[in-house]
Amino acid sequence: MPRGPQRIVCLTEEATEWLYLLGEEARIVGISGYTVRPRRAREEKPKVSAFLSAKIDKILELEPDCVFGFSDLQADIASALVKRGVQVTIFNQRSVDEIFSMLYQVAAMVGRADDGLKLLEGMRARLLAIEAAGRALPKRPRVFFEEWDEPHISAIRWVSQLVGIAGGDDIFPELAVQPLGKDRIIADGAEIVRRNPDIVIGSWCGKKFRPEKVAARAGWADVTAVRERQLFEVKSADILQPGPAALTDGVEQLHRIVLEWSARHG
Repeated sequence: MPRGPQRIVCLTEEATEWLYLLGEEARIVGISGYTVRPRRAREEKPKVSAFLSAKIDKILELEPDCVFGFSDLQADIASALVKRGVQVTIFNQRSVDEIFSMLYQVAAMVGRADDGLKLLEGMRARLLAIEAAGRALPKRPRVFFEEWDEPHISAIRWVSQLVGIAGGDDIFPELAVQPLGKDRIIADGAEIVRRNPDIVIGSWCGKKFRPEKVAARAGWADVTAVRERQLFEVKSADILQPGPAALTDGVEQLHRIVLEWSARHG
C-alpha cells in the first residue's frame, strides 16, 4: 500500500529540496515560486505560491493530500487552506536542531524515515567535522552576517549557529534568538562599526549583495572587514532556507570563508 501523502504542495523551498533528495519528487504537485533548489523543480512543478501569499484556488485544483509550509508568516495561507478542508503542516524551525527535526518528520511522513535518517546522519557528521576544524583555528574571526541592508538585519538563529560551527563568531548573538526579521533590525548602523567585524557576509534575500555598497557606507572605512576586503556573499537560497541547503552548501561556504581568513591571520 502507498504510504503517506501522495500529492504534496510545498509552500517553501526546503521541503521541495528534501523530497527530491529522498527520491520522492513524484509526490510534489506544486511549489513556491521562489524555489531554485533543485533547479529542475522549477521546470517540472507548477508554481502556486510566493512566501506570504498563495494561489489558493490553484492549490485546491491540484487536490493535495498535504501542504507543507514554514513559519507563522504563512499562518494566513494555512488558515485559508484548512478552512477548505486541506491538511496543512506548518513547521517553525529556527535552529539547526529544529531543522534536523523538521527534515526527519517530513521523511517519516512520506514513509522514508530510515533513508532520511541516513542522509541526516551524514549531514550531522559533516557539521561535527567542520565544527572540530573551526575549534582548532588559532583565532576566530568576528562575523557580521547581514540578511538585509536597508534596514540592516542580522542573522537568524540557524545562520548564527552555522557561523559558529564554521569557525566564526556572530557579532550580534543577542539578536539571533529573535525569530522575526523585524526584531533583528540594527537601528543604529554605527553599532556594527563599533563591533568591528573581521568578515561581513551578505545574503540579501531577493537581490544581489553589493560589496562596494557596503564598503562605501558612511563611517565604515576603518571597519576591519572593509579595510581587508573581507566582504562576501552567500546566496539566500543556500543559507536562508531552513533545510538541506543551509546544512550543506551554506555552511560549507561559511567555512571556506573562515578558513581563507584564518590562513591570512594564522
